[in-house]
Amino acid sequence: MTAIISATELAHEIEGEAPPLLLDVRWQLSLAKAAGEPEFDGRAEYAAGHIPGAVFVDLDRELASAPGEGGRHPLPDLAEFGAAMRRAGVSATRPVVVYDGGVGWAAARAWWLLRWTGHPDVRCLDGGLPAWQGALSTATPAPAEGDFRPVPDPAGLLDADQAAALAGSGVLLDARAGERYRGEVEPIDRVGGHIPGAVSAPTTENVGPDGRFLSAADLRDRFKALEVSTDVPVGVYCGSGVSAAQEVLALAVAGIPAALYVGSWSQWSSDPSRPVAVGPDPR
Repeated sequence: MTAIISATELAHEIEGEAPPLLLDVRWQLSLAKAAGEPEFDGRAEYAAGHIPGAVFVDLDRELASAPGEGGRHPLPDLAEFGAAMRRAGVSATRPVVVYDGGVGWAAARAWWLLRWTGHPDVRCLDGGLPAWQGALSTATPAPAEGDFRPVPDPAGLLDADQAAALAGSGVLLDARAGERYRGEVEPIDRVGGHIPGAVSAPTTENVGPDGRFLSAADLRDRFKALEVSTDVPVGVYCGSGVSAAQEVLALAVAGIPAALYVGSWSQWSSDPSRPVAVGPDPR
């Protein structure tokens, strides 16, 4: 099963006998609140127009718990997550397609959570809503209650200690922008830099100018240059476990399994006892 679906393929499947359930996960990282400006409102964007039949999912409230010791976007309570997915119509036997506004981070967070908790058929719309060429709808669907019950896979998740160990025993990728990895700027967290041993691998290099993922072959070449392969364990982190999910998705497209450190830099950097590396070198 592939991890992504093109807009053309999605349009065909929607018209088929067994259409997938669509989840709209529009969200974006914004510093507007700190600047006193209105924050991005994904629900308002959804109301203004979405792929027909899509159900809105709130990343901050349904795909994460409140910020705290676990970071800015810690794992959601699994019982609450399962209830939210069932309200959205998610069932174990129905395929799910998730999309966002085009960056791919939020959709990948939903994809990762559903896959990590056992849903067998979840794909991301490649390129997000900007890739969709069909009509949009302002109608709010009322899906039938789903039956999905989350059962997490411990192998797909890293905590801080496991991430630190993996940086030495395998490959730990830092999905943030290079300047944040190097510690040159840090607009959000307590201190800049990266987990010692982590390799810089910005999410922007997983996609082309059109916002769609590079081909599987090109992604394999990209990750091979970072010494990533199916022969070594791979983990990914970012600022708060959202953009890193896009990197896990890119790795899946390339055929490489990877675990996610959900707490990411927002958790790591909040603990003064954790070591911090700066500059372009992993250590």
